[in-house]
Amino acid sequence: MTNEWPKWVRDDGSVVSCTEKVKVMSENFDELKQIAQDALEDGLLMEVSEEQMRQALHALVDTLVNPYNKI
Repeated sequence: MTNEWPKWVRDDGSVVSCTEKVKVMSENFDELKQIAQDALEDGLLMEVSEEQMRQALHALVDTLVNPYNKI
């Protein structure tokens, strides 16, 4: 399965063009998508509401913390 992920940009708007960095980001997002898909399907098989599953996945992303946040 090939995904068309966005062009990755820095905070200043410049494009991250390092091939290895882009490859790692694509691999990470491919893995995340598959894990999220598996979780959604498991929830649906357990008769959890699709809407609730989607809300929970969105909420999960909202809890992620940037450990490199510049203060």
